[in-house]
Amino acid sequence: MRTDRDAMEYDVVIVGGGPAGLTAAIRVKQQAAAAGRELSVCLLEKGSEIGAHILSGAVIETRALAELFPDWQERGAPLNTPAGEDRFLFLTEGGSFKLPTPPQMANHGNYIVSLGNFCRWLGEQAEALGVEIYPGFAAAEVLYHEDGSVKGVATGDLGIGKDGQPGHNFQPGMELHARQTIFAEGCRGSLTRELFERFKLRDGADPQTYGIGIKELWEIDPAKHQPGLIVHSVGWPLANDTYGGSFLYHLENNLVAVGFVVGLDYKNPWLSPFEEFQRYKTHPAIRGFFEGGRRISYGARALSEGGFQSLPKLTFPGGLLVGDTAGFLNVPKIKGTHMAMQSAMLAADAVVALLADAEGGREAQAYPLALRDNWLWDELHRVRNVRPAFKWGLWGGLAYGALDTFLFRGKAPWTMAHHDDHSQLGEKTAYAKIDYPKPDGKLTFDRLSSVFLSATNHEENQPSHLRLKDAMVPVSINYAKYGAPETRYCPAGVYEILGEDEGAPRLQINAQNCLHCKTCDIKDPTQNIVWTVPEGGGGPNYPNM
Repeated sequence: MRTDRDAMEYDVVIVGGGPAGLTAAIRVKQQAAAAGRELSVCLLEKGSEIGAHILSGAVIETRALAELFPDWQERGAPLNTPAGEDRFLFLTEGGSFKLPTPPQMANHGNYIVSLGNFCRWLGEQAEALGVEIYPGFAAAEVLYHEDGSVKGVATGDLGIGKDGQPGHNFQPGMELHARQTIFAEGCRGSLTRELFERFKLRDGADPQTYGIGIKELWEIDPAKHQPGLIVHSVGWPLANDTYGGSFLYHLENNLVAVGFVVGLDYKNPWLSPFEEFQRYKTHPAIRGFFEGGRRISYGARALSEGGFQSLPKLTFPGGLLVGDTAGFLNVPKIKGTHMAMQSAMLAADAVVALLADAEGGREAQAYPLALRDNWLWDELHRVRNVRPAFKWGLWGGLAYGALDTFLFRGKAPWTMAHHDDHSQLGEKTAYAKIDYPKPDGKLTFDRLSSVFLSATNHEENQPSHLRLKDAMVPVSINYAKYGAPETRYCPAGVYEILGEDEGAPRLQINAQNCLHCKTCDIKDPTQNIVWTVPEGGGGPNYPNM
């Protein structure tokens, strides 16, 4: 029990300033106003500002947005580029073939956006409704009542030195108490992980499976720019047994968002998602877009790919889960924003109703019931078998996806299962090393110059937020058995093996480089790395991702 922290009381506290968290905040205020009530709402965002940690492709489907704000266009929502032509390519090492665009990937009526700028706009709408938004404050601890229900959260202490002791600039965190706490932390939330264990929320659910998405934003030659063009690809440079693919979206103002996603259930320990992305840009069908252009931003994040069968229990006494922290993402569509927002609205409706009912208890059980009657549930259920079918490789997955979509129409009488990603990694002796080409500094780049473009910054004199359960494991198991895969799956150069030449290898963690993508927490084969929140305001500062 801490006695050095001040506490603030709210009706609703929301952890996370992404599309789900902001939508939940807005909807609570909207519904309370419609009922002639006043509910206090506070939202915490660990990034330095709303949007600083937001990264996605992104093509947005407006169904949920139109429900939240029917007048979103009049309000100036930054959806400036209507989706145009869809191209779906299969890449070989030297060529490409155009494939039929799967119906889930058809984008007519959607918009290509900067999700960070969209969240900034949502933040403005939330503040106009009276939501208190605190960027730069990381929720670091879940607080509980004596009966075990969630009481709220506490922000992290500031000014703790590397030695773990308070420094001269120490400031204790703040406690935020709430009648209901909505967790919208995004993929692999650190507090959500604790809630999973405490309330056994994952009992009966498949393991969550993930991908890592790496993205760059380019300003290209105006002569090559085609606003609204959407290009997806599968195939090269990934092997047939590795799930993944690319996206290339032409926004406004000669900007192109390009990214690469690799399923984190890959087996080859020598694979580097970052290097695969750099190779992809050299393909003859792709490189022409970028020649003569300049790269202006870089980032990475993990995404939840388990879908329907990996959803946890969503409510518990005192709180609930929304958005990607719960796993609401339609993998075949390559879209999650509309689902994050829809889940948040249904959660907010249940919270407002619960807080109006003196006999309603502490758990918003109407939320999962409402989900089951909503289009979101049906949409997720219909595509539940597409991602796990790629256990049969690229062609097997594509063939099953076509069968499931056109013959069964998402209603096959079976549901395939998922597996943990970290358990899939093979030993280093079973695979040949991959010889990645050196970056040319024009089309392809190294990690450190990439991290520089993300404007990532952490207060250096703080304990590492990347913690090891056992300091011996990185060398005795990861290095010896898997060839230190953390040095390759991290897209930011956080993990290095030093001392190899002297015969005394050791792991160095450069935590200040961390992009908060959570890949290490997911893919570490021994689950020895634990990602925790650093001081608020740390991490990337994406201006337009």
